[in-house]
Formats: sequence, C-alpha cells, structure tokens
Amino acid sequence: MKPRWKGKGSEAKASADPMSKIVSQLHSSLIRSVARGLLLSRNVLIEADAELSYLFNRTRFGRSRITSQEEKQWFQLDMEEAFYLCFSLECLKGIGKDGSIKSNKELWEYSKSEKPAFPISYKAYSHLRHKNWVVRSGLQYGVDFIAYRHLPALIHSEYAVLALSKGDNELNGRLRVWSDVHCTVRLCGSVAKTLLVLFVDSNSQGTSSPSCLEHYTVEEETITRWNPEQSREDQTSLRNQTNLGTI
Repeated sequence: MKPRWKGKGSEAKASADPMSKIVSQLHSSLIRSVARGLLLSRNVLIEADAELSYLFNRTRFGRSRITSQEEKQWFQLDMEEAFYLCFSLECLKGIGKDGSIKSNKELWEYSKSEKPAFPISYKAYSHLRHKNWVVRSGLQYGVDFIAYRHLPALIHSEYAVLALSKGDNELNGRLRVWSDVHCTVRLCGSVAKTLLVLFVDSNSQGTSSPSCLEHYTVEEETITRWNPEQSREDQTSLRNQTNLGTI
C-alpha cells in the first residue's frame, strides 16, 4: 500500500522537516526544562509550557488534557512513550506519588507491574520510533499501535501494529488461530492499513533490567489479504510479457 499523503505538497513538507529533527527539538526542550513526569496508573502526566506543548503536539508524544490554567497544559503519556523519553532519549524523569524521582530500573519495574507485556510492547514501540515513525495507540483498531510515516496532519497512518513475543508463551494470546488473522486483516483493510506484526525475541535475556532490551531482536512481518482480482491481472500481465518475448 502506497503512502497516502493529505493534500498537495504534503510530501514535500515532510521531506523538508524530517521527524528526526522534530524529535531532537523536543529532546532539547525537555532537557532545558528539567522535565518531570508524574506516574499515574498506566500513564505519566507532564506539565508543559507553550514551547513543550507545541513540540509534544508536533512529535505526537502523549495527548493534551484540558485544564483551567491558560499558560500551562498537561500531557498524558502512555508508559511506552514515557519510558522512551526517560530511557532511550534520557530527557525525562519519572516521579512517584511520594515525590521521589524514579530510576530507570524502578520505572521499568513499575511499568511491568502495571502491564506484564510491557517489555514486548516497549521493544516494538522503540523499534518503530528509532526508525522515525510516529507511533500512536491502536486501541480503537484492536491492535497495539498505529504507525505514521510522518505527522498525522500530513499523511494517513500506514500500519496497524501488533507486538508479539516470539515463541510459545502466555503473552501470545492473539493470532493463534486462522479466524483471528482473518478478522484482524479484514479490519485493517477496511481502514486502509496494512497489518504489521512485530515478533520480539528476548533471546533468553529475561526482563530483570531495561539493559536486557539491547539483546532483544525484532522480526517484521506484514500480512495482507489475497486479492484474486489482482492475481488474475498479474497472471494476464505475465502471459502478455511471455508472448511479447517470443515475437
């Protein structure tokens, strides 16, 4: 499926302003502001001034929450987003309800306690973010994430992403039977997205520390519906090419 840009000139705008540059601007702003995020169940809340609000919106980290304060905004980040900023980009600190700053190890343990599959989902999330994809929650589509090539204002999302642990274990409750695959692929097709499955292999490293992530590997697989009409067109084209070759 080809990228579906929104309007004339969108592709040129994206090329002139790459996501890596925008994320770098957010990184610098968070470090300057000595940003702190409050742990709250499966989310992290960050107070943001005008500059941070602008950059959070541009990079699509978190979602803004309306408050009565005009000069300040609160952004709610998913655990994967917050840990990416804390651990991978090292530009955010997590704070517990008691006001103490959490180390990456403590934040890792907290995330696992709230979401047992967090090591798998985080590795998949960071895998896409490292490739400069914009990654959003895929809950409304029944998947883990939705991936955009650039800002959602410029382009439609291309992939509906499922993160699965490679191997046969309790974390793999999806796509076990053909009906699961069929339903998921049909849903993705109905919203013009390709199903991307990321198989995360821990390589027997366990989950005791976030340092284990460097040993995890990710295998990418896309799954699409077989289109019989397209298949017939391909066969006709192949026959025509063969006939032309014999003239």
